[in-house]
Amino acid sequence: MTSLKRVCVYCGSRDGSRPAYVQAARDLGAALAGRGIGLVYGGGRIGLMGAVADAVLAAGGSVTGVIPRALVSKEVAHLDLKDLRIVGSMHERKALMAELSDAFIALPGGMGTLEELFEILAWAQLRFHQKPCGLLNVEKFYDPLLSFLDHAVSERFIPARLRASMLVETDSLRLLDSLANGQLSK
Repeated sequence: MTSLKRVCVYCGSRDGSRPAYVQAARDLGAALAGRGIGLVYGGGRIGLMGAVADAVLAAGGSVTGVIPRALVSKEVAHLDLKDLRIVGSMHERKALMAELSDAFIALPGGMGTLEELFEILAWAQLRFHQKPCGLLNVEKFYDPLLSFLDHAVSERFIPARLRASMLVETDSLRLLDSLANGQLSK
């Protein structure tokens, strides 16, 4: 069993088209705080990023935001955070978020969310870390991506062990349980 002190959440800086996305972000935030697990995320106060951070804060939990200086005004930095770390670049942001976290979760999101998710999975494939990674598959958002990943495994571009290690749940509490019990194959 992995001790989860802080979980990195990748998610959109937009709400998306379905109310279920925002609700899932709020539910995940409440679940993290309820279990005493700190949130590490991109530091914004808008979209799903803001929803998950606000839910953790509302439940008395710990939030660490990491945002590049150039995005402070563009992503509307969450200035209510006690721990908002402003870094010089996206590379520094991602490296610090990974360093601070014991596991990773992707909520629905766009290019940035997918890029962050795939980078952390690539680092796992290269064995730079053995931290568990999960998808919160809200309203089947990630179903097409999961089908593609299965295809990439069958075409031998992604190791089956890496795909098998990606934890997928539709419920925040179940995903946190899976992350606490899971670890990438060594």
